[in-house]
Amino acid sequence: MKKTYKIEVDCANCANKMEDAARNTAGVKEVTVNFMTQKMVVDFEEGADAAAVMKNVLAACKKVEDDCEIYL
Repeated sequence: MKKTYKIEVDCANCANKMEDAARNTAGVKEVTVNFMTQKMVVDFEEGADAAAVMKNVLAACKKVEDDCEIYL
């Protein structure tokens, strides 16, 4: 299942860090962060609870870029 989330990130490098952090989160199959559109597209693993996974994604992203936002 794919979902799109609005994000707030300051630069393309930060977006890349967020993408890497999200990709390494349990329950995430694939993720794409687009700095220009300020969007994150997440493809979840089969049977994953999207809301719970996204809380973990946000926590992982905050570790690499503390002022980023993901609007869940």
